[in-house]
Amino acid sequence: MRLAKAIELTDDERILLTKWSRGRSTPPRLVLRAKVVLLAAEGMQNKEIAARLSTRPATVGEWRTRFLEGRVAAIQKDAPRSGRKRSIMPAIVQEILRKTTPETPSCATHWSTRPMAEDVCVSHSSVHRIWNAHQIEPHRTKTFKVSNDPQFAEKVVDIVGLYLDPPEHALVLSCDEKSQIQALDRTQKSLPTYPGRLGMMTHDYKRNGTTTLFAALNVANATVIADCMKRHRHQERIKFLKRIDESTPPELDLHLIVDNYATHKHDNVKRWLARHPRFHVHFTPTSSSWLNLVERWFRYLTDKQLRRGVFRSVPEHIAAIEGYIEQHNDHGKNSAGLPKPKTSLKRSNEPNAHSINTHLNETLH
Repeated sequence: MRLAKAIELTDDERILLTKWSRGRSTPPRLVLRAKVVLLAAEGMQNKEIAARLSTRPATVGEWRTRFLEGRVAAIQKDAPRSGRKRSIMPAIVQEILRKTTPETPSCATHWSTRPMAEDVCVSHSSVHRIWNAHQIEPHRTKTFKVSNDPQFAEKVVDIVGLYLDPPEHALVLSCDEKSQIQALDRTQKSLPTYPGRLGMMTHDYKRNGTTTLFAALNVANATVIADCMKRHRHQERIKFLKRIDESTPPELDLHLIVDNYATHKHDNVKRWLARHPRFHVHFTPTSSSWLNLVERWFRYLTDKQLRRGVFRSVPEHIAAIEGYIEQHNDHGKNSAGLPKPKTSLKRSNEPNAHSINTHLNETLH
């Protein structure tokens, strides 16, 4: 009777193989091999091991032999397989990559698999595999916008300085308008969410008017001063500035972070600000709305209250916005998920340039 070669395990090997044989995230093939070696180390023969593990005796014999030859490392990886030779030459692969990146087809704005396959004389599935291997997706694009503001760095340092180290005896308010918010009513009743089915809404809608939301986010505690108005001219801008003036302690200076919308720089607005010296306006660089924190709050308002809302009139629409703002102010920063602000309202007259520049570099890079 032919007997299989005996296997003796060290303590470290036994611990490792036991871990593999019981691991839930271990690949099944490695679990089987570990169990084969462990049972073989107990003195069981190949036929007995095969019967217990529901596999073939030849498979058991193969992994017993490979373990004896290379120990643990030998059962971790599969042996090289011949397989079919590569049919696409490297030069063709490089040609596909070259055409995909700088060139475009004559009949379209971007390549797809079939036009590329026809152009380089390969199958479209081969083109798909090559693109997938090199993480190329010609049908997808991302958007970007580089600010051309000549004072970009100075403005960013100024605003980041307000966020990181606010002035003493002052409030920092991130201000903006969310204009033309439409009160939309669906043409049919929406269907609720059920187990196994998403909520459903009609794709078409009825417009019932618009409103403009003026908002000022207090960076210190994330509360919001807001007002809905019919239009967003400089007259409404001045009206909202008066609302801010009335809603904040008169002994505090107000630092307003605003974008470059025309009404913010209107002559009448400038004259009003000149008569109220506690207001200090800080303009964001052009094409840099990401720097204004209230824009993030607008996103939460849209996602949680507006996008899937049903509004049959503008007053109903305004009531929903005001209800969200009231709830947000009651719960502070936790309801909006905004980052934790600094509790201190103290800042030296000159911000720490080193700390601000360090933070700015981390933000931009």
